[in-house]
Amino acid sequence: MRNSVDPFTVEVIRHALTAAAEEMSFVVMRSARSPLLREAGDLSSALTDHKGDLIAQGRDIPIHLGVMSFTVKKFLERVPAERLKPGDVWFLNLPEVGGNHLPDVKAIRPIFLEGRLFAFAVSLAHWGDIGGAWAGSYFAAATETWQEGVRIPPLRLFTADGIDEEKRDFLLANLRGPAEREGDLMAQMASTRAAEGRLLRLGEEHGAATLRAALDRLDDLSEAQMREAIAGLPDGVYEGEDFLDDDGPGGRPAAIRVRVEIAGDTAKFDFSGTDDAVAGPLNTTPFVAMAAVYYAIKAVAGPEIQPNGGCYRPLEIRTRPGSILEPGIDRPVVGGNHETSQRAVDAIMRAFEKAVPERLTAGGSTTAGLLIFGGTRRDGAIGTFYETHGGGEGARADRDGAPVVRVHLTNTMNTPAEIVEAEYMIRVDEQKLRRSSGGTGRHRGGDGMRRAYTVMADGLSLTTMFERRVIAPYGLQGGADGAPFRVTLHRAAGGSRELSGKENLTLAKGDRVVMETSGGGGYGVAEQGRSS
Repeated sequence: MRNSVDPFTVEVIRHALTAAAEEMSFVVMRSARSPLLREAGDLSSALTDHKGDLIAQGRDIPIHLGVMSFTVKKFLERVPAERLKPGDVWFLNLPEVGGNHLPDVKAIRPIFLEGRLFAFAVSLAHWGDIGGAWAGSYFAAATETWQEGVRIPPLRLFTADGIDEEKRDFLLANLRGPAEREGDLMAQMASTRAAEGRLLRLGEEHGAATLRAALDRLDDLSEAQMREAIAGLPDGVYEGEDFLDDDGPGGRPAAIRVRVEIAGDTAKFDFSGTDDAVAGPLNTTPFVAMAAVYYAIKAVAGPEIQPNGGCYRPLEIRTRPGSILEPGIDRPVVGGNHETSQRAVDAIMRAFEKAVPERLTAGGSTTAGLLIFGGTRRDGAIGTFYETHGGGEGARADRDGAPVVRVHLTNTMNTPAEIVEAEYMIRVDEQKLRRSSGGTGRHRGGDGMRRAYTVMADGLSLTTMFERRVIAPYGLQGGADGAPFRVTLHRAAGGSRELSGKENLTLAKGDRVVMETSGGGGYGVAEQGRSS
């Protein structure tokens, strides 16, 4: 019965599954307590089959979605399917269980049709604090994972009878802002329940056997489309590299290197040449490297291909144990999730420059541009304000880059100034384009932005975690680099200094923090007489 479902039914089921995944994200955003989720949308949603293979995802954050292709598979290695029951919701954040970094907590609900395990709903949400040595759980000087927060192995927090209050209380007692964390936790649970309801109705309408056959057909279609897309790339071996600015205070640049081999309708990505694991929190997991490959190959070869288990069958990915992309489980990884992952994508893009430069953008603001303010909120509770900052997109062969967007693996939004000022002891003084920060060329890179914050109370903490401060976004095909990131602290007591990309410090009332995000690289050599 593998391919016996008519194509119209297959399409109806495909869109219904995608709608269910997208609804999950809306549920989290509309019911979560933290601004990071309800305003910035630092979350993702996915559905997998009973084996953990992806079947649908929301229009969320690529790095999350790639990682969730592995989360349920690794979960099932620890929690056998026979232990699962209707009504269960399990939570986990271990990087080694198909994960990325500790603040990204996954909620997993098994879904049963006709008495058998059929699928899983997975909600990933970035919690504003997961414990650890510093507010917001980003500790720039971390040398081991236990300094970064609470490590949650698969933990069943909900059953058909409701929440396990003892487990919940134990977890929340170890986190800053427990009320906010509880609200976010409940929002994730609700999103998985919404997905379960959608799949139960699909099962009632079509039957489990038809749904399984449709999923098999969708996998086969995506595999065929991906093979065709890869076959459209020129055969050959291509190498690329990109560099982290550093791995923390006083650190040096570290290289992410990839060797890409295109042969017919298959592609191999070998990261064995990447530098050894670093001391600071810029290591990451093999699952993040795989997510970077999944994103890059779709962006370059087949952006319209339905992402599912079949889509990635033609790919082979290798990382090296002991490297930045496959460190031991004791290594800190919090910044690797959104910084090192982007270096992997840029390394792949640099490799493809030799093959299909016309399909690529120049280097962009490939960093979260992260600032975290921690301390007492306006309502007296302890909380963290976690904000990512977009920058310029790199130019392309046929157009200039866009200003102030999230590039490649990130896809969050700005927290509105009104929300920041209403909830935190912070004032947003300024937000505007950083003019002329894009690199010149035949087409110009997009401009970054400038945003300034004034602290309204003593004792707030500040964390920086961003790249492209030392190594600027690169130009392509002769285009100029974009301007690098810059964050400047102006002390109320006098004096100013530029902050490093990975730093923790304490602020005083009246201190002003100015974030200037990077511009995108230019594309091509500028024509004579043209000011671009």
